[in-house]
Amino acid sequence: QVQLVESGGGLVQAGGSLRLSCASSGRTLSTYAMGWFRQVPGKERESVATINWDGDGATYADSVLGRFIISRDKDKNMMYLQMTELKPEDTAVYYCAVGRSSVTIRSALEVRYWGQGTQVTVSS
Repeated sequence: QVQLVESGGGLVQAGGSLRLSCASSGRTLSTYAMGWFRQVPGKERESVATINWDGDGATYADSVLGRFIISRDKDKNMMYLQMTELKPEDTAVYYCAVGRSSVTIRSALEVRYWGQGTQVTVSS
């Protein structure tokens, strides 16, 4: 059974930074793409960033491009999201996800496993 545990969320002022971490356990996930999604109440869960199985290919939502960086450490079974220049509109619950392919995760429909989520709140 796969377990994904996010950490690093919290309250930060606009313009600040946070680093989210996702620890995976239970089985080898190194051959799958992983990603970060976020959701606010009343809206669909949206993709923020995805990274391929090898960690050398990433995609980003336009809204975070240039501010967020996704990375993974396969040896440690960890994935990270470095968030800078945070804005109030980045406020959401952030979820760690494992996809069904090795290349990318195009939508929430392609997620195989989810973490429980971590709250990020950016104050203005």
